[in-house]
Amino acid sequence: MQERTKPQKVLGPEKVLVIACGMIAREVLAVRDILGFTHLELTCLPAEFHYRPSRIAPAMDAAITKARADGYRNVFVGYADCGTGGALDRVCEKHGVSRIDGPHCFAFYQGLSAFEGIAEDDMLSFYMTDFLCRQFDAFFMKPLGLDRHPELIEDFFGNYEKLVYLAQTDDPRLECVAQNAAQLLGLTYEKRRTGYGDLAGALASAAQSA
Repeated sequence: MQERTKPQKVLGPEKVLVIACGMIAREVLAVRDILGFTHLELTCLPAEFHYRPSRIAPAMDAAITKARADGYRNVFVGYADCGTGGALDRVCEKHGVSRIDGPHCFAFYQGLSAFEGIAEDDMLSFYMTDFLCRQFDAFFMKPLGLDRHPELIEDFFGNYEKLVYLAQTDDPRLECVAQNAAQLLGLTYEKRRTGYGDLAGALASAAQSA
């Protein structure tokens, strides 16, 4: 009687933990769902670190250390340099992990090649994304006191000429926020439909490497 062989267990891809800026959490999950990478998991550092870049590298160092202790072999950093002045790269090198290429999210949303072509012309542009439209009051109006002291607008935004809305989605409500913000701040308005830019390719590479 011929011995029956046991079927081999088919292993799926190993889990990948993305440790990202809270400002791009929704976008990371959207890209994950679009690409069908169910083995990609997400945890985030506080979105407010966007305005406190000195906190990013030490927080990321601790987060990666914890992830390793929790058993994650594959970790991807969901940040560009984001104002850390190379400190985040040193953390990535220490742990042997990669991050999203580029200086900041405004660059990788547009695509680095496209951003490099317009960076000089955008020197006096104030960028907004879908996240910043959703959180305009929480990130700008209240912390800067503009809801109570609109005369401060000139102090904070007087050197800008244009508000550029980098739209990840086509949401009329978010575009309305961006348009109203431009009017409030006294800036000309421009919308660029970027989608997820280089974020999609970066996450695809990280997910497929597992």
